[in-house]
Parts: sequence; structure tokens; C-alpha cells
Amino acid sequence: MGLVLCGCGSLRYYAHVAHGQGELVLHRRSIARMLRDPSTDPKLAARLALSQEARRFASRRLDLPDNRSYTRYVDLHRPYVAWNVFATPRYSVDALPQCFPIAGCVAYRGYFDQARAQSAAGRLIAAGDDVWIGPVPAYSTLGWFADPILSSMLRWDDDELAGTIFHELAHQRIYVKGDTAFNESFASFVQAEGLRQWRSSRGLPAQDDRNQAIDDGFTGLVLDLRERLRTRYALGGGDAALAAAKQAEIAAFRVRYAQWRDAHWPGEHRYDAWVAAPINNARLLPFGLYDRWLPAFAALFRQAGRRWPAFYAQVCALAKQPAAQREAHLQALQDDKAVAR
Repeated sequence: MGLVLCGCGSLRYYAHVAHGQGELVLHRRSIARMLRDPSTDPKLAARLALSQEARRFASRRLDLPDNRSYTRYVDLHRPYVAWNVFATPRYSVDALPQCFPIAGCVAYRGYFDQARAQSAAGRLIAAGDDVWIGPVPAYSTLGWFADPILSSMLRWDDDELAGTIFHELAHQRIYVKGDTAFNESFASFVQAEGLRQWRSSRGLPAQDDRNQAIDDGFTGLVLDLRERLRTRYALGGGDAALAAAKQAEIAAFRVRYAQWRDAHWPGEHRYDAWVAAPINNARLLPFGLYDRWLPAFAALFRQAGRRWPAFYAQVCALAKQPAAQREAHLQALQDDKAVAR
């Protein structure tokens, strides 16, 4: 059984979220003023200046919202802005959904305080669920607040900083309540295509496809593990049999990973630590959320003549469709792209 909050618990959670968001609002500083201030650290000023160039590019060239988001800065004095708690039943790869008035149902519950996230995770573990806590360096309030540049975002390289601004502003432009795969795939496409255009506008070469190929290959392996577990859990059996089968599938995944790495990317070890760490159902949940429909949105962008306003109009039309119809439309776009290849 998953975590079920009583009315008082829900109120405490929303009070925590309101307090955390309020702290961000309270500590925002105008980036324009910081850039004019000679006492601002030069390295920080350079990163903030870049963020403002990307912010202007987002509105002028990508047709993303032109508002006060990402024009102010918050020093968090901690490594992440929030922590998301993902949970599944012990023998299921489907998330225990968390539902909210604005965002709808998503696969996690976010906390601005790491200790609170760990406490919530502890209750879920005690109830018998699989749990994973994922740190969050950036997020969107969907336009309800003027989202700031966070100090956690500045640890990234220039591409990741600019791309994240594009991604989060895309959420402000179009968001479908309760459809995480649609929302994240759409924003991830805007991030990827926006970053391609951003680099071109600055006279930079196209990004090396090697990193993306490695990431895609690893994601494919994890999604394969998830489907193997789904199939095994569906067969049922006693607790001992399911537990043994679960660990056998995870062990086999580790073998397949090593074979894939050594065959295709010898000397590449970026995912070794992830694979060596404890794996459970909840740890698999984030995979596929951000890229499930990427090929479909790429096909839609081409249909729109690579024009952002026309593309957003088609995405809006999709967003208004019932969930089943929207998924069928996306799958058709995905299949057409596969045939085109």
C-alpha cells in the first residue's frame, strides 16, 4: 500500500510547498541589476549574462513566452532546489500516482527539503513499496510565478543551461494536465531543436551525436528491463518467487549492460555507477518520460515547415484531444517517422 495522506497531511504538504516557493520568490534578485553591479563575481556574471542571451533567444527566435521568468536569480545555498520521491508497489513497474489540482497526476511528489523527502520515502518503504529519491536542479511553475535562474542550474555547461531555459519555458507555453510523457517529450523536443538553433546562431558547430547515442542506448536497456519486469510480475506467484525473479532480471540487466558497453562504447564508463548501485522498480520510473514521443514531435515540426508558431498550433490541437486519441495520433506520427527512416 502506498502513502495515503489524510486531510491534515495534505494541508501540511501544500503548506510546505507554498513555503518553499515563497522562499524562492523572497530571495530572487534582478539579473540585470546584478550585471550592473561591479561587486558581482565575474564568473557568476558571465554565466548570468549567457542565461539572459538564451532567455531573449527563447522568446525572439523560438516563440516561447516573453515574461519575467529566468530574468532573476536565486542562490539556493544547497545543491538542488527540490527532491522528487518516486514510488511503485514492490512487484509493479507502474508509479503510485500523485495528483495535484494544477499539474494533474504525475509519477512523483516533490519536496523543497531533502529531510522531508527522506521521511516520506521512509513511510513508503515501511508500507512495502519500492522508492527512489531524485534530486531536482530546475523546475517550472507553469507560469504561475516568474521562475528564476537557480544556482543549481549554473553547475551545468552552457548548452545545458540554455537548453533548460528552453525546456522550462516550453512547459509554460503548452501543458496537458496529467500527461507527463506528452509534456516532457514536447519540452524535450523544444529544448533539443532550440539548442540546435541557438548553437547555429552563435556560429558554433553542431553537437557531437556520440553522447546522445550513448544516452539513448542506455535508456533503451533500462526500458527493456522495465518491460521484462512488467511481464514477469504479470505472471504472478508467491512473494518469494517474485522476489527471486526480480533480482534475477536485475542481475541479467547488469550483464547485458556490460556487454553493450564493451561492444559499442569500449572505455566508456559514465553509467557504471548507476548500474552498480541498488536498482528497484521506482528507480526505473524517470526513464522514457522525457523522450517517449520525441520522434513524433520531430515529425510534427517538419509538417509545420519548421516554423514555431505553426508547430505550437498543431501541438495545441493535440493537447485538446482526449488522452486515447492524442496517444494514437502521436503513435501514428512516431510510426511514420520510423518508416521514413
